[in-house]
This record gives sequence, C-alpha cells and structure tokens, in this order.
Amino acid sequence: MKIPAKNLSRHLERNLLPCYLVAGDELLLVQEALDEIRRAARQAGFDSRDLHVQMQGFNWQELAGAGKNLSLFAEKRIVELRLPTGKPGRDGGAAIAELAEQAGDELLFLISAPKIDKRTVASKWVKSIEGKGALMQVWPVGLRDLPAWISARMKKLGLQPDREAVRIIADRVEGNLLAAQQEIEKLRLLLGEGAVTADDVNKAVVDSSRYDVYQLVDAALGGDPKRALRILAGVRAEGVDAVVVIWALTRELRVLARLQAGVEAGESLGSALQKARVWQSRENLFRACISRHRASDFYRLIQAGQRADAVAKGQAAGDKWQLATNVVWQLSASRQA
Repeated sequence: MKIPAKNLSRHLERNLLPCYLVAGDELLLVQEALDEIRRAARQAGFDSRDLHVQMQGFNWQELAGAGKNLSLFAEKRIVELRLPTGKPGRDGGAAIAELAEQAGDELLFLISAPKIDKRTVASKWVKSIEGKGALMQVWPVGLRDLPAWISARMKKLGLQPDREAVRIIADRVEGNLLAAQQEIEKLRLLLGEGAVTADDVNKAVVDSSRYDVYQLVDAALGGDPKRALRILAGVRAEGVDAVVVIWALTRELRVLARLQAGVEAGESLGSALQKARVWQSRENLFRACISRHRASDFYRLIQAGQRADAVAKGQAAGDKWQLATNVVWQLSASRQA
C-alpha cells in the first residue's frame, strides 16, 4: 500500500505493518517519518535495531540473513536499511524482497532512500515492500506553502508568531526545512513560549553572538579564508548541523557555476547575475568569487560538497567537518594555477 506522508501518524495509531519504505530528498521530513515509525515499533515491543547502510562492496547476503534464525524467545527486532542511491541493483533488490517476505510479528523491516523515480517505484523490490507493508514518498514543502509550515511548527513548540515574523524566517531559510527548524528551535530557546513578533525575530538575529551560516558563506565568497574558517569553527561549536552548512555552500556553488559558465561562454556577468536573481546587495561578493575561480573549479567543489553531504547524512564514511572545511578553504582562497 501507499501512505501519504500527512497520514502517517493516523496510520500508526491504527496499525504497524511489517515493512516500510520511506523515500524523499527532504532530509528533515524523512528523518521525522522514520523516527515516528521507530517510536510506534518500540511501543509494539521492538526493542532491538540492526542498521545496514548500502556502500560500495555492501554484502547483500548479510542483509538477507538478518531475518533468519529468529528463535521462539528472541526479542522483536527492527532491521533498518539506508539506500543512499535508491537503487540496490539486482542482488540488492532480491535481498530486499527476501527480507520483506520474512518480515512479520517478530521482524520490522524499515528502508530509507532519496526520491525514487517511476521506474524504481515499479520495480520488483519496491512492489515487495508495498505488498507486505507500505511505501511512503515524502515531497518537499513548496515556497508557497513554507510560511504555513513554519507557522504550524512554531505553534507546536508553544510559539505564537505573527505573519511578519513567519515571513522573515521563510525568507531567511529560502526553502531549507532543516534550517527553518533550527531557526525555530533557536527562537524557542531565546524567547520561551508565547507571542513572537517580527521585532523578536530581528532582535534574535541581530543581538545573537552566535556565528551564522550566512556570514560563513559571505566570508567565503568574499575571499576571506581566515574569517570563513573562524566562523566555520564557531558554527560547529554552536552545534549547527553540518548538513545545513554544506547545503548553504553547495546552493551558492551551483549559482556560481552557472554564472561562470555563462561568462566563459561570452555572456556579460551583469546579465548573468540578473538572470540568476542575485540580490543587488550581494553582487559584489559574487563578482569577487567569480574573479578568483573558473567554472571547472565550482563544478569540482560541487562534487566535494555532495561528498560532504553524503557523509553528514550517514550515507558515506568520512569526517564531515573536515570535508566542509576543505570546501570553505578552496572557495574562499585565490585560484591556484
């Protein structure tokens, strides 16, 4: 069966199926859906959890065997599989289908993946999950719906925002739900429960002595590596999620790559900036960064950012902060021959 994300809570109140596939590119919403399923499973007596992450050389036989040899007195187990690519291949698909068949009263099979395409949805391994359990596809929150989403989140935490306060937060996070959630939690810590005005939001931003992800990006674009790395260290010390930092960097890198590619193809930078809708107040930062790098540099840094993002999300091995540091340093430094 298929479960709309908005109906998950209601579904879990009534029933807990043997297996679930949660797919989508919105990390916060996927993670919250997984957490909700795990909570329902714990309430149903599933106290043990085995985690498997598909990486290069992953042993699919080990996954297939995870549901075997359940004794009469074995505790209920959750077997969780993370699929970073959403494409397990022939061997992986067969192993997933086999484990889905074994799932039941003593074994809950939980899979997470990025957004899957129509061909994957129609694959045998996904159909095996749907036949025994449920597929839930998580869709991003559109910019038009973002203010309502932010307002609902704030009210859930006891905050009562006015319309302008919500608008300021929505403009600030530019569609990133994880960043929005962190802004909301920061306001909850600073202000406590109750009314939240636009002045409260602005004061929290201006008066806060905390380092800011947006300041980090601007320092890197402006070519100030020492300041950028100092802000990065402060962001890390303040407990900001590395995923948010990497998202902010790669978002700007994609814009920079398009701009520089246009310039190298003969387009004027002014025209390219206008097409990309870069704010006038930030044009000088973009001009400075583009003067230091080629388009190939930006493409290479985008790949480095994608690698750092995978590590930060637990989809690959490595040091997420070291990888983020490398991106910040190379972006802010002068072009090397």
